[in-house]
Amino acid sequence: MKEFKYVVQDELGLHARPAGLLVKEAAKYKSAITLDSGAKKADAKRIMAVMSMGVKKGVEVTVTIEGEDEDTAFEAIQKFFQENL
Repeated sequence: MKEFKYVVQDELGLHARPAGLLVKEAAKYKSAITLDSGAKKADAKRIMAVMSMGVKKGVEVTVTIEGEDEDTAFEAIQKFFQENL
């Protein structure tokens, strides 16, 4: 299991466009990828679950990755957060 924390920098938070891109990126991997904002948890492969978290700018999200390709997924998802959120 690998995890990292990320504070959302996007002015609009984790809204529809980046949520859709995140789900698309997460779907490339077999590992389970979970987001936790402290208030809610969501499967990163489910668009409605991610959007229902309502993550705003400045909120710290913990991303947990567990599975057979977790090392590859960890690198890609961490890069995605840094570049898009």
